[in-house]
Amino acid sequence: MMRSLLTALLLLPATVQAQTQGWGSVAKQTEPKGFSWTDPLFGGTWMAWTAATAAVFIGIFGAMAVLTVIEIRHPGGAERKGVLGLTTTRGDRLFMTLLGTVYIFLAWLGLFGEPLWTPLGVSLAWGVFCFWKV
Repeated sequence: MMRSLLTALLLLPATVQAQTQGWGSVAKQTEPKGFSWTDPLFGGTWMAWTAATAAVFIGIFGAMAVLTVIEIRHPGGAERKGVLGLTTTRGDRLFMTLLGTVYIFLAWLGLFGEPLWTPLGVSLAWGVFCFWKV
């Protein structure tokens, strides 16, 4: 009995050292990490740039660039009076589309949560409606 206790006490520092050096986690399986929309793209910047935030900003600036090219080719803003009774230009319709999209996504998140594919489809339909009928 005494001999096994003495052996255990002598081996205790070796086991503690093995645990601190990582031998205790040898059998733990780690799942391979794939793509995530919410993982930061860059570290140490002032804004948490994720793939989702980058996609939103690229989309907004891309839409503005397309409208700029259209305005250069066909000046005047293509004013018209739509179903809401407002006289709008292309820029007004883009603004209403973006504002409506924000409200659609916020309402969806507040009422249902994730996934966000349904409000994306509703937002695209809202954008088509705004540019077609408003």
